[in-house]
Amino acid sequence: MALDLFKRVETRKGLFAIEKITLIYNLLTTILILFLFQRMDHPWHMLLDRAMIAAMTFLLMYLYRLAPCRFSAFVRVILQMSLLSYWYPDTFEFNRFFPNLDHIFATIEQFLFQGQPSIWFSNAFPHLIVSEAFNMGYFFYYPMMLIVVLYYFFRRFELFEKMSFVLVTCFFVYYLIYIFVPVAGPQFYFPAIGMDHVSQGVFPSIGDYFNYHQELLPGPGYQHGFFYNLVEGSQQVGERPTAAFPSSHVGISTILMIMAWRGGGKTLFFCLMPFYVLLCGATVYIQAHYLIDAIVGFFSAPLIYVLVTCIFKKWFAVPLFAASKD
Repeated sequence: MALDLFKRVETRKGLFAIEKITLIYNLLTTILILFLFQRMDHPWHMLLDRAMIAAMTFLLMYLYRLAPCRFSAFVRVILQMSLLSYWYPDTFEFNRFFPNLDHIFATIEQFLFQGQPSIWFSNAFPHLIVSEAFNMGYFFYYPMMLIVVLYYFFRRFELFEKMSFVLVTCFFVYYLIYIFVPVAGPQFYFPAIGMDHVSQGVFPSIGDYFNYHQELLPGPGYQHGFFYNLVEGSQQVGERPTAAFPSSHVGISTILMIMAWRGGGKTLFFCLMPFYVLLCGATVYIQAHYLIDAIVGFFSAPLIYVLVTCIFKKWFAVPLFAASKD
């Protein structure tokens, strides 16, 4: 079936499902800003950002009506997905005011495993090949997402809006958890308390320490590796002491694997599998997460996927336009 990207089509008016859910998340966080207004560093800036996102969404909806086609629909969807890079660090602007909970999660980790798997893992395999493999897997998080999105757009377009809605809404579910469960992860918490405390199994509460300190020290692994430096560079730019529990890297990549299996069949699924395994292992190896973060991320993924899919079918399931018959 030929994919006519620029062929004008009959389409419905109004917002796409992914735009509706983004505006809902926008509204929820706007209300939260108003509640925390006096405590936040730059609430007016955050409110302006949200107003601009809403205005841009409605502007694109209007422009789309002038030239409705698959390409312009793709632009609208991809724009909302690209905003995830804004919404992710935005969670820190909320949870920085709540008492940090890393001491609880590190203590649970110590109790369950009689130590810290993130320390063991990186210390046991500091070698170039292992380090680069795991860092490649961690960095593949973004290409993996793009591959699945493009596959649905070109091969399963009739499911493209559903897929994009489910993916972005799953992100928002994790982001809401991060706002109210402030866990930074070993890469932030361990340097904050000192490795002497970690080696002794002592994990003190640090309160709102991360409200004033967001420094990220270089992670473990072979520090001259190509993928090591790609991951380090991306973390220095976009990482904040937030979003550790549960691991969205594990959760979202698991959801992408479910989508790959259901929409792309065995070929896409098994092509992505090696990168998925490395990605999940990398979350602990680079000390971005406690092992329990990764475990809960894995088991929460299918539950969130089913929940969000049901939400789509009940309240948001309206086709973009009729599938091509050629």
